[in-house]
Amino acid sequence: MKPVVVIIGAGASGLMVADYLSDYEVDVCVYEQMPSAGRKILWAGKTGLNITHSEPMADFVGRYVPDDWLDAFLYRYDNAWLVAWLSALGVQTYTGSSGRVFPVEMKASPFLRAWLKRLLAHHVRFFYRHRCVAIDNNTLRLTATDKHGQNTTFDKTFDAIVLACGGGSYAKLGSTGTWQAWFANDELSPLYASNVGVVKAWSPFMNAYFGKALKRIAVWVDSPEQKSQGDIIISHYGMESGLIYKYNRQMRDDLARCGRICMMVDLLPDKHERDIEQILSQKKKSLNTLLQKAGLDKVKIALLRECTDKVDWTNHQMMAKYIKQLPVIFTDFRPIDEAISTGGGVKRSALTDGLQLKSNPNVFCCGEMLDFDAPTGGYLLTACFATGRVVGESVAQHLNLSLKHKDKS
Repeated sequence: MKPVVVIIGAGASGLMVADYLSDYEVDVCVYEQMPSAGRKILWAGKTGLNITHSEPMADFVGRYVPDDWLDAFLYRYDNAWLVAWLSALGVQTYTGSSGRVFPVEMKASPFLRAWLKRLLAHHVRFFYRHRCVAIDNNTLRLTATDKHGQNTTFDKTFDAIVLACGGGSYAKLGSTGTWQAWFANDELSPLYASNVGVVKAWSPFMNAYFGKALKRIAVWVDSPEQKSQGDIIISHYGMESGLIYKYNRQMRDDLARCGRICMMVDLLPDKHERDIEQILSQKKKSLNTLLQKAGLDKVKIALLRECTDKVDWTNHQMMAKYIKQLPVIFTDFRPIDEAISTGGGVKRSALTDGLQLKSNPNVFCCGEMLDFDAPTGGYLLTACFATGRVVGESVAQHLNLSLKHKDKS
């Protein structure tokens, strides 16, 4: 009889394990607690599925924390490999001006459909609405939910178990983090929100600007040398955008060290402070008129007024300085369930170089449930694909599997 491998989770990393093992003489069963596969892939692709980033791998691998654990995996299955793999699947890609790589069709659904079609053709079996509730050696306790909402719990034994359960954000998509109960405390780092908005208590004056964008600004957290430009959305709870996510790491350090987060904002990055000061020094004009003349729109003016003391508004030197270096103070991050992704998870020390669990060699782990943090821009998906591929290799080696076709390499 063929060995049987179970994969818990039908997300990016779990599907990639199935993809790799589908070339081998093994029965592959994917158990997914949601009614369908790839829900977070579909969610991520609502505005265009950012698969990976095209930057040189020497820079690419440095985007992760820790910046060395995933290196071997990412170099083996790098951004160029991923683009070629997608092409073989029939999904053509293009590289945007930012270096991000997208499917030509932009949407996630054609890619996911093509992938699932291939997996089914290779006899990968899917069991939806099946939730893993416990692991004992190589036996799983599973709960199946039928269309009427009735649950049936049963035990099933497998030759190898792959955990691809995701992180802890967006529980409605299946990433609940309940898998943490299957590990010893010393095998886990606490999950935390990554790529998430930050919290600030606004005065009622700012209500009219919720949902508005601060456009073409520059920000930094620790040093002006780390300044980046972009847009930020003002939200009822604080601020949100890819520019905010980029500094989450430094912000987290600030919060731990100081109990607050201070982000500096340059509202007019293309203008020099002395030129702004000269405009603001003009007499017999209102502050609003002068600020608009300097180049600020209504949203930027609102933020400037919100974050400065009224006594400074008549001091054109101070206001020019604030326009170029406006401190915006935040008190926290949004909840983990609102985060695009999570950091923390199964520690490197708990796993072998092949991502096999040391305390239970029947179990392998991959994807976002591993203890790393990735920025937005295709980095998380690339790491999920790469670690899924590596786990596929490890399972094949562990079970001494044979390829279905001898001419395949």
